[in-house]
Amino acid sequence: MNASNDLRMTVLAALFAALIAVGAFIAIPIGPVPIVMQNFFVLLTGLLLGPRWGLAACGVYLLAGALGLPVFAGGTGGLGRFFGPTGGYLLAYLPAVFLVGWLSRNKKKAMVWDALALILASGVIYGLGVSWLKLSTGMDWSKAVTVGMVPFLPGDLLKIVAAVVVARAARPIIGNFTQSHQLHLTGESSTSRP
Repeated sequence: MNASNDLRMTVLAALFAALIAVGAFIAIPIGPVPIVMQNFFVLLTGLLLGPRWGLAACGVYLLAGALGLPVFAGGTGGLGRFFGPTGGYLLAYLPAVFLVGWLSRNKKKAMVWDALALILASGVIYGLGVSWLKLSTGMDWSKAVTVGMVPFLPGDLLKIVAAVVVARAARPIIGNFTQSHQLHLTGESSTSRP
């Protein structure tokens, strides 16, 4: 990968970090864990940027929140959020985005593999999130699952479908930008390729 492509991917990672932050502001508070759109953007980040740059985007988002910028649900931030009821969900974004990026890249971007990757990543988010919710609040397992997972399943199914559809539409745009940018740097024209 050349330096200009790294710069382009850095800009895209920053853009997706910002989208994840915007998703946190689209929230419906229903208890200790609000319904948010940030996980939709985390999943989409993995599909479009892959494992390396997806991790970078989520890492920037989490770092911004840890430093106190109001990028988490409800316009909050600070290191303390990682120790509260939603801390497990936030930290789960890192392995989830990596998993989505890795699975979708290695399976030729087929919609069925994208959907499977998003389902598995959602399982990672719920596994870490519900476990941390239980530990941080002292709830028993059934209560933690009832409060931290069950109400979100229908919405997450819709987010998975939407992420697959959006990724299918956005991949050619992102790919064309990369290809035309690389062709411009090498002096080739797009018509010279077979």
